[in-house]
Amino acid sequence: MSLSQASEALQVLHQEVLTCRKCGLHATRTNAVPGTGPCPADVMIVGEAPGFNEDMQGKPFVGAAGKLLDTLLAGIGLRREDVYVTNVLKCRPPQNRDPMPNEAESCSPYLERQLGLIQPKVVLILGRHALERLLPGHGPISRVHGRMVEKGGVKYVALFHPAAALHNASLINDLQRDFDGVRRYLDEVLKPPPPPEPVPEPEVDPEQLTLL
Repeated sequence: MSLSQASEALQVLHQEVLTCRKCGLHATRTNAVPGTGPCPADVMIVGEAPGFNEDMQGKPFVGAAGKLLDTLLAGIGLRREDVYVTNVLKCRPPQNRDPMPNEAESCSPYLERQLGLIQPKVVLILGRHALERLLPGHGPISRVHGRMVEKGGVKYVALFHPAAALHNASLINDLQRDFDGVRRYLDEVLKPPPPPEPVPEPEVDPEQLTLL
């Protein structure tokens, strides 16, 4: 698939999300929140679900947690427009409650298609619900946060959700350290390949030179 075809397919997916009625969340949402960012993108960020501000604006991570995310990204040399950002759930659960299993399952095909179209090299997983969806069975986020896991040729890094850090200040330092680790991972994963070895000049027989 060409870059233009992938971009067009992503726009089609976004339109499907905006009109989705696969679960009961469509009845309580103001706006569905498909995702934003370039296609393709080396880095993809997957959160849990939209909150109040995201539901109102139809964009991911535009509230307080989004501002903290922007600060953390800037600290490792990334801008929001450099990365593709989405959530497991595309609609806000009422009162920001935890996603229900059937809701996450209904949205799962959208996320899988986004991963296929964005073709990220590194996926940052924000929060335990996103971790359970993308890396099931890898353990609680309190144990695996900051570690890089490879799956299907893609590198995944689980991180505490910025919203959790806003509610629990003790997580801020962990989150900052983990983002510093993300920078090191990116430097390794995204570094350009080494230049090809120079092809040695063929040796010429001196006797052939004499004949010439």
